[in-house]
Amino acid sequence: MTTKVLICDDSKMARKQMARALPAGWPVDVHFAKDGQEAIDLIKVQSFEVLFLDLTMPVLDGYATLEVIRQEDLPIMVLVVSGDIQPEAQERVKKLGAIDFIKKPVDAEQIKQVLIEYGILRDQAHE
Repeated sequence: MTTKVLICDDSKMARKQMARALPAGWPVDVHFAKDGQEAIDLIKVQSFEVLFLDLTMPVLDGYATLEVIRQEDLPIMVLVVSGDIQPEAQERVKKLGAIDFIKKPVDAEQIKQVLIEYGILRDQAHE
């Protein structure tokens, strides 16, 4: 079964880097958004399982995007991907409903482990 993934970052390079870091062989349908408002608009018209969300963006930043997702009860698992690794930022996004925090630059192995940990990706090595 294909997993629908949305990558939201204002940097085209960061979006491409994130897409390349997704686990090899994971059947995904990847879509992109350049800011939080575009991500919200896409989530409202299509169903996505996972959102990789940057924090610092124009129009609607990651915090405001998380607030909208929570207020409107949009069914999506959010993984925040940010260079802002301050404990306060990590705590704040988790309070807003993000399931985890991934530090930029992204590491493919870390992404794989987080996806396995939350049951989004099955670990074929242990089946």
